[in-house]
Formats: sequence, structure tokens, C-alpha cells
Amino acid sequence: MTLLSSKLPAQARFVPLFFTLLVAALGMARLGRTHPTSLPAATLRPDVPPSYEDRFHDGTPDFLRLTDTADRDAFRRWFTLLVDYESLLPADERPAEISDCAALIRFAYRGALHGHDAGWMVETGLESLPSVPSVQKYRYPYTPLGAGLLRVKSGAFAAEDVSNGAFAQFADARNLRQLNTHFISRDIRQARPGDLLFYRQLEQNEPYHSMIFVGRSQFDGDQAPLVIYHTGPIGKEKGEIRRVRVDDLLQHPSPRWRPIPGNSNFLGVYRWNILRETE
Repeated sequence: MTLLSSKLPAQARFVPLFFTLLVAALGMARLGRTHPTSLPAATLRPDVPPSYEDRFHDGTPDFLRLTDTADRDAFRRWFTLLVDYESLLPADERPAEISDCAALIRFAYRGALHGHDAGWMVETGLESLPSVPSVQKYRYPYTPLGAGLLRVKSGAFAAEDVSNGAFAQFADARNLRQLNTHFISRDIRQARPGDLLFYRQLEQNEPYHSMIFVGRSQFDGDQAPLVIYHTGPIGKEKGEIRRVRVDDLLQHPSPRWRPIPGNSNFLGVYRWNILRETE
């Protein structure tokens, strides 16, 4: 989808030279990094007998929810770390699957739930990333739903959803918002790292767009909170990943992209259903 073709304000952040060199070095480690085209079929783990409850009636089964505080923190750190890292790499060193806003989110969501042992770090070329604990409740793709963790059919969760196509590996921005996350606020000050910002621009062919609230970067020491997003294709170009300070986004030259309550195009801050704690 073609989005935010306007360039950022002049005061937008830059990456210092020493960090640019660091990212280049990390990128070299990823040459030869492979990205599987298929993943194991969705199968239930015999050692994780699922309860088919969905206490929030949002379509996400309770067996997927990260009920432990440490797991929620680990997910947030890995999700934002992967987005942060990919945004700093040259475009030709990123996985080809990251082609629009939803693709970047899917990539980081899957990666955040993975087991991050030494073998995975070396295989993916990410062995130089900070050491962050992994989610313990389950490890992608060996989850109660296998590799398909994103809901694509509406309704509360039912036992038959395990195998009837209600979950998939692919979900577009609209389904990410409506079926996999829940509304928090239209006040961006309520966002926490790993939350998503959604927009609807009705004049575009693909009206839904999403951004990731990263908070403070885990790499370059900038204390200003960030959002990161993929523009999607711009004209005949593939588009790009952009890093924007929240303060700059609030002053975006096109008011329809400002994350403020008075902007009817801004749908609000949303949080993953697997992180849901209360109504």
C-alpha cells in the first residue's frame, strides 16, 4: 500500500556513524541468511493440553495468552528489538517477505515468539543482538496452533477453530486490528512498547495502515520514543521502513497521519490480544 510519501521533518532522527558501521557489520553476518518458505503444519503439542476457553471473547484462545509478566515483557522486548533492527539494515539485507506495514508486524510477531537459542541466533544471523530472555509458555512454531497464530475469521474462539482455517500465518492490517489486537486509546501517551497504531485512509486503495510503537530504541541510545513502520509500495518503488520520533509524527506535515484524537483517520492505539490482562 502506498503510504506517507511525504518525507519526515528536518529534525527527524539520524543514526550516528559508529552505529551505522555496527549495523553494517551485523548485516554482513546475515549474508546467506535463509528464510524458509514453509513452516510446520498446525498441530497441537501433546505436552500442552489446551483449554478452549476465550475469557475475553475476542477470538484468541486463553492457551495463547501470555499470562506471566516475564513472558509479556520478553515478547515486547523481542518484538520491538526485531523491528528496530530490521529498520536499520539496508533494504537488500532484509527478508524479502517484509514488503509492507503488516508484513513487518507479522515478521516481528513470529520472531518474538520463537525460541532464541544460540542455534537460532546463528542461523538467522542475529547472534550479535542483545541477550534477551525468550517467552517460556511456548516456542514458535511449536505452539498449540502450530505456525498459524493470526486470527483471520471473526467470532469467539471455539474448539473447531484449531483446524477450520480460523488461524493462519498471514493476516493483513485490517485483520490484525480487528481480530488480533484490542483497542487501548486514541491518546498515544497510553502506548507501550510493542503496541500498534492503526489508521484508515479511505481515499487509498488499501485503506488500513499500521505502525509499531517501539518506545526507546534498544540500539542507538536515543531517549526519544519511536514509531517504526513500512510504507508499502510507493508508486513503482518497493517502499521503505521508516523510523520516526513520536514528537515528529505528531507534527507530520500531513495532518491525516498525526496520532491525535482529533484526527478521524487515526483509529487509535491497539495491543496484542495475547498480552490482554483485563477488559
